[in-house]
Amino acid sequence: MGKGRSASIALLAVDLDGTLLDDAKRVDRLTAAALRTVASRGVRVVIASARPPRSVRPFHTLLGLDTLQINYNGALIWDEPRRSVFFHQPMAPGLVRRIIMVAREAFANVLVSCEVVDRWFTDRFDQTYTTETGRLFRPDVIAPLDDFLNQPITKLMLLGDSDTISALHNVLQPQFARHVNIVRADPQLLQIMDRRVSKADALHRVASHYGVPMSSVMAIGDAANDLPMLQAAGVAVAVANAHPLVKQAAHWVAPSNNESGVRAAIEFFGLLD
Repeated sequence: MGKGRSASIALLAVDLDGTLLDDAKRVDRLTAAALRTVASRGVRVVIASARPPRSVRPFHTLLGLDTLQINYNGALIWDEPRRSVFFHQPMAPGLVRRIIMVAREAFANVLVSCEVVDRWFTDRFDQTYTTETGRLFRPDVIAPLDDFLNQPITKLMLLGDSDTISALHNVLQPQFARHVNIVRADPQLLQIMDRRVSKADALHRVASHYGVPMSSVMAIGDAANDLPMLQAAGVAVAVANAHPLVKQAAHWVAPSNNESGVRAAIEFFGLLD
């Protein structure tokens, strides 16, 4: 598979952290220019990330995109140009409350953060363990859990040291796997979304909205949460730093995120020809 595929690729879905961004959380100048060129030729460039809209926004703007974006691993599809929700699959607040109760009964000091569309709620602001978004933004609300667990929750995050998070994953998975997806992409973080949520489901919705068959979708990723998206796409690309299962699912393995892997994939599949 190679350069002959460019004519059939009408949508390019790209993961952010570990894929488009290098380890310094930057998009290199030539990759940004290549993506802008691809978009100017009519290919829909879609960012597919675990991040919330506010944390994706700088890159959406940098690339000059006007497309929908996939957030929270697919729990939210956000219309950035209109700053509005296109699709939302949150969890019931009672379910989230039960998960937190079990987590804190096992580990009282585990940090709890809840995302609701594009707002961050927590009962304890502590940056000992945090996310990339947590380093860039402050919580919208710091309050007792009861004050905000009265609404559907887009994503629940549990943070702590790696041993705590490993043990907590083992506690929560058997109890709640029928109701939620529990993703551990980072040693110190569990991300919890509705069980129906995935980047693949969201990508199907986005592609359908744009009238693009999945056979004409190219997806690029690195982590286990990207695997369903790559399996759903007509053309699947893993970067060299990807999880082994992601590499196995890929039609082609690009250079790493620190070696402009996304730009290499765009060139390899002839999108700049």
